[in-house]
Amino acid sequence: MKQKIVMKVPMYCRKCQTKALKIVAKENGVSFMALGEEKDSVVVIGEGVDAIKLAKSLRKKFKNTHIITVAEV
Repeated sequence: MKQKIVMKVPMYCRKCQTKALKIVAKENGVSFMALGEEKDSVVVIGEGVDAIKLAKSLRKKFKNTHIITVAEV
């Protein structure tokens, strides 16, 4: 089952965006990742991606991370 996860991550510069995408890329099952239409959002699509584990990984670098939506694709 493929999932689409949208997360709000405080990213203030291009370097922060790159770091966030690198953290997302390390997770198992990720097939697509991109920055959202909003400045501070990351969109992840994949099969078997654990949204809570992903949020914990992002919180280690970016202290204030929120899961906005988790939906099936």
